[in-house]
Amino acid sequence: MDAATLDFLVSALRIATPLLFAALGGILSERAGVFAVGLEGMMLAGAFGAAIAAFITGSAMLGLVASLACGACLAGVVAIVTVRFGAEQMVTGLAANIFAIGLTSFLLRSTVGRGQAPVIQVPLLQAWPIPGLADLPWIGPLLFQQPPLTYLALLITIPMFYFLMRSQAGLTLRAVGENPQAAYAIGADPMTIRIWAVLAGGAIAGLGGAVLALQQIGTFTDAMTSGRGYLALAAIIVGRWMPFGTLVACLVFGAAEALYLRVQTIGLPISSYVVQMLPYIIAIVVLALMGRAARLPAAIGVAYDREAK
Repeated sequence: MDAATLDFLVSALRIATPLLFAALGGILSERAGVFAVGLEGMMLAGAFGAAIAAFITGSAMLGLVASLACGACLAGVVAIVTVRFGAEQMVTGLAANIFAIGLTSFLLRSTVGRGQAPVIQVPLLQAWPIPGLADLPWIGPLLFQQPPLTYLALLITIPMFYFLMRSQAGLTLRAVGENPQAAYAIGADPMTIRIWAVLAGGAIAGLGGAVLALQQIGTFTDAMTSGRGYLALAAIIVGRWMPFGTLVACLVFGAAEALYLRVQTIGLPISSYVVQMLPYIIAIVVLALMGRAARLPAAIGVAYDREAK
């Protein structure tokens, strides 16, 4: 493997990291029966919390905690509106995305900008080479010389799979997404499970925003997620609502964006706007080819009325 190819794969993995966090969070929500359209806003809220907390305190760890909290807070609003009051989930998710853009922009200016659009900088999380493994040929630089959040994203894919497919709690969550009445009949509370699933999904998606703020960009800007939440939604569908399949889909989308960055540096006579659309074009093509075979959780988007039972 030559150096250029290795560098491309490393870039693809790092670019896929925020997508993977958001997609894993979305899997929890959608497996429980709630559309995760608000992932974009939850990522943006997480990026805001991470950047502001790290900027004010100087601690990346507190930034990560803030990203979890901010993502969960926005998810909490979505959960209450959709699960408790039965609002239309797609519309609520889109509204949450728009709300997050306006709220984070306002808070950025009011907390540290004194009414202006400030430029804040936070130290980037550096790569953590794993002793003994980082020096392995090819696989060492690819998998064992990554920043900490990339390791975390890859690692939580495994317990997420076992939680959903091997644990009693995961089985109950999936049952709520397939048939909440049947889950209620065996003693589960579908409404409570859905709320907790959305909250947990929002917190994990917030970590995806933290990757952008603390590991890739080192600052916070308005609408900095740039549609990554929607790419994460596409990855969930391509991955069949399974963690490992979704990981592969995120890597494909990450490779597409890495290719876009490489094309920019080569200087081909192609409009940069056309090249920038490449990840989204690939997502549309993949969804068009695989969409018919995708099977949504049966009760997704269907409000559950506790009082009617």
